[in-house]
Amino acid sequence: MFGSSTSVKLDKALFERVKRCADAAGYASAQEFIEHVIERELSQIEDGASDEEIMKKLQGLGYIE
Repeated sequence: MFGSSTSVKLDKALFERVKRCADAAGYASAQEFIEHVIERELSQIEDGASDEEIMKKLQGLGYIE
């Protein structure tokens, strides 16, 4: 998307769900869908928040302990 990339491994069943949702929503690819979802989630978490607020939000979501 921005000239460089990296790979992320997903469980096969999860990736199949991603592909179905991407197709249903009209995305050009599963990668485009994943990038959009991640960008949206990051924006919500980062929206004007300090590092401490981000940590609290991630803890509240169960992503970290």
